[in-house]
Amino acid sequence: MKILIADDHWIVRESLKQVIRRLQGTHAIFEAATFDEAMRVLDEHVMDLVLVDLIMPGFNEFEGLKRLRQRFAQAPIAVISVHEDPAYVLRAIENGVIGYIPKSSSGPEVERALERVLGGEAYFPRRLLERQAQAEPSLAVPQVAPPDQAAATLTRREQEIVELMGMGFSVQRIADKLKLTDHTVRIHVGNLMKKLGLPDRSAAIHYAVNLATARKQRKAAT
Repeated sequence: MKILIADDHWIVRESLKQVIRRLQGTHAIFEAATFDEAMRVLDEHVMDLVLVDLIMPGFNEFEGLKRLRQRFAQAPIAVISVHEDPAYVLRAIENGVIGYIPKSSSGPEVERALERVLGGEAYFPRRLLERQAQAEPSLAVPQVAPPDQAAATLTRREQEIVELMGMGFSVQRIADKLKLTDHTVRIHVGNLMKKLGLPDRSAAIHYAVNLATARKQRKAAT
């Protein structure tokens, strides 16, 4: 597995390398301290995961992220950022990232986030998304799925899985909770994505978090 860590602070890169190796063992880990360096590495190697900071020389935040997504569309990208503004998380999701990890996260939280993105799953700080939804409902996570009629086509099992995804459960935790195999859960996720018109796993997480937040708001209002 090839992983690129793009961050202009060497101590951040070193810390992430140690966590990754502790979680997954030996990997081919590449480093970049600037946007140009990251682009050169990506031109030379096909990455299984890109961990990128939004603030580093030449990156220009979301413009840089957009350029990465356009040029290397197949590379899964997760953001590691000092920004805890929910708007940043939402914009990152809109740009197709599979994860957003605040640098202020605790050690266990960083490990949990990296474990998920390394496993091909998505990770977003639900506490930040909920804070945004509660503060400014009109700017909550935008709906990317069709109307409620489409959601009604989900089977009971698919509805359970969507609910658990919205609670931040990984595929493994969903499988354990519902006493299913990881493979079966992934099949259900693929099926519900087709029914809801969701293009990728990030969009599915996006939808599930939004649904969970809306339900929580309705419950609080009653």
